[in-house]
Amino acid sequence: MRIVIAGGHGQIALRLERLLSASGHEVAGLIREPAQAEALREAGAQPIVMDLESASIEDVTGALAGADAAVFAAGAGPGSGTERKDTVDRAAAQLFTEAAERAGARRLIMVSSMGADANRQGDEVFDAYLRAKGAADDYVRAKLGLDWTVLRPGMLTDDAGTGLVRLGASTGRGPIPRDDVAAVLAELLETPATAGLTLEVVGGSIPVAVAVKDVAGN
Repeated sequence: MRIVIAGGHGQIALRLERLLSASGHEVAGLIREPAQAEALREAGAQPIVMDLESASIEDVTGALAGADAAVFAAGAGPGSGTERKDTVDRAAAQLFTEAAERAGARRLIMVSSMGADANRQGDEVFDAYLRAKGAADDYVRAKLGLDWTVLRPGMLTDDAGTGLVRLGASTGRGPIPRDDVAAVLAELLETPATAGLTLEVVGGSIPVAVAVKDVAGN
């Protein structure tokens, strides 16, 4: 498959790019800064320089042309304020979703966050983040022209992956290594029967491939 990843230089995205390219997929990643390109090449991905906060729908649709699948893994980052939570975590996600539908990249995975809720109350930056992620999730889930899956990880860590997770509609809160989130994303891309599901994932005791097959009903 040709797979295009938004937020291609992110910590989860780089891990995912390595996994996908090692499995023989053709991978491209959207990045904001040309200086990030070499890291993507080292991960086996084609860098595409494009700022989703300023790109047009035509630009993003062009970047997704010929893609079989797309993954939105971009984020404004922990140091950003409420404004960029909206322009990246919501608006850029919606732009990428619309472009995927226009480009015919039917398989779309949205990397969200546990607790995402468009109606979240509160004035803190984290509240704005969860509202933005929730609005993006609602947008993709309304797209009848896409085979979407929304993945909501728990607290992300840089611990070495274990390959063992808990995956389901509701898992309860908990940490999960970024390595294992990337492994789940790679497995979801290979499992079309997970389309239409909103899933939470935390560290657990079930091998990734088994956990994905279980939620797919295989």
